[in-house]
Amino acid sequence: MASKNSMFLALVLVLSATLTMAKDIECENMEVSKCAFSVSSTGFRCVLEKRLALRGRLEVQTCRTSTIKAESFKGFVETDECIVGCGLDRTSFGISTDALLEPHFTDKLCSNQCYNGCPNIIDLYFNLAAGEGVFLPKMCEVRQGRARREMVELRSGGGKLVAAAAVPESMESHASSPQSSVVFLGLGPVQPPL
Repeated sequence: MASKNSMFLALVLVLSATLTMAKDIECENMEVSKCAFSVSSTGFRCVLEKRLALRGRLEVQTCRTSTIKAESFKGFVETDECIVGCGLDRTSFGISTDALLEPHFTDKLCSNQCYNGCPNIIDLYFNLAAGEGVFLPKMCEVRQGRARREMVELRSGGGKLVAAAAVPESMESHASSPQSSVVFLGLGPVQPPL
């Protein structure tokens, strides 16, 4: 019984220390190496920017507060595991939807490790995708369906008949062309999946 109480007390201390530290996050005072994908204590996302110093002769990286809200993640610094697992880079400048067009990135973003283990990143890209008229959960479903189809084709030596059985016809027809995927994905709710 004493061991359960001490474990509980240790957990409470760790959580309270984490919450106390999280309350003081200001993007402008963050280390550049932790800036990207962090959220200030006021609930705005931090963004890495370049600026010129010494009359334009020196390029300096700075951390700034963006106008993008992340209410659920106030005072949050993204873990290195999530940065790597989701295919991100802490040295990336700004916040952009361009990465959603890259298959390698969307594969990592939609992986179980990222999608189910990194809610801050999924929240960010859910809202970025919604701004482009794309519903992230559906996009990930299509990506995973495409990956399953490709794996079945590889295992069967390229047999189209076997691959068609692995993925529902409606999903396969939409995944085959980018134009129909955009229509198929449609708009979703503004709140990300939990």
